[in-house]
Amino acid sequence: MAILVLGGAGYIGSHTVYSIFDAGRDVVVVDNLQTGFRRAVHPAARFYEVDIRDTAALSAVFDQEEIEGVIHFAASSQVGESMTDPLKYYDNNVGGTISLLCVMVDHGVGNLVFSSTAATYGEPERVPILETDRTAPTNCYGETKLTMEKMMGWVGRAHGLRSVALRYFNAAGAHVSGAIGEAHNPESHLIPLILQVPAGTRESITVFGDDYPTPDGTCIRDYIHVTDLAQAHMLAVDYLIGGGASDVFNLGSGTGFSVNEMVEVAREVTGHPIPVVVSPRRAGDPAQLIASAAKAKEVLGWKPEYDDVRSIVASAWTWHEGHPRGYEGQEG
Repeated sequence: MAILVLGGAGYIGSHTVYSIFDAGRDVVVVDNLQTGFRRAVHPAARFYEVDIRDTAALSAVFDQEEIEGVIHFAASSQVGESMTDPLKYYDNNVGGTISLLCVMVDHGVGNLVFSSTAATYGEPERVPILETDRTAPTNCYGETKLTMEKMMGWVGRAHGLRSVALRYFNAAGAHVSGAIGEAHNPESHLIPLILQVPAGTRESITVFGDDYPTPDGTCIRDYIHVTDLAQAHMLAVDYLIGGGASDVFNLGSGTGFSVNEMVEVAREVTGHPIPVVVSPRRAGDPAQLIASAAKAKEVLGWKPEYDDVRSIVASAWTWHEGHPRGYEGQEG
């Protein structure tokens, strides 16, 4: 029996696939390579280049493979773009999940781990954020993820599907082997954007807004190492396979760092001055997002190994130093 990873050529998905193989498990990867990279897929994985919105093609994968659980990363995830092109996000994220749920129900596969987001909370009422806190997304990306969570709940009621939604904050860092790391085209995540400056592919880092109600005026986020995220997704699959009930879990360090603080950490790690340019706020960006992951630690047995932000940035820098243009030029 295999675990199916949708979006397994993407950043977090590829690291999760590596972790599953490291645990001696069998993995099938589905990705349309719209934002993922073929070179990021573990060489031992059975790979299908399929768009999950293509229900017939996805169904054929389920026909061919014996799947005991699904981990769902396949989604568009840029906050800014979601505000200017919301229909793309409803089509890809919600539409793709409808297709997936139809295929899972048809094939009797009842265990689904969903890569959700802290953006489901919107502007938090308190920090650290608990799973029981209000969900009121401030951007279309978060709204589609929340819609996907709710769909899974209703399908569970009707068809017995059990699902775990993992709401996490800013993934960062790279695999300890250096084989894979973070690369997006276009890049939108803070740490790789910062590290493009010392890597020589960007002149400065743009800080969107320095007038937020935070100590230094820049947004505060909770950063989590991608390998720790991968471990959590594996634990969630095993929780469901073992009979666990549908649930929602936050993943994070419980500590927040501002954009300015992250720039300073990157300067320390790389020895580069990293010039900063301040621009107006982006639409839909909450001022502060920090998680309480106590529930995941208690119920899933999650134990993050990389819990200091300097080691996270250092692992990311090791990858970016060796791959200044990500996977570009390495395809084939």
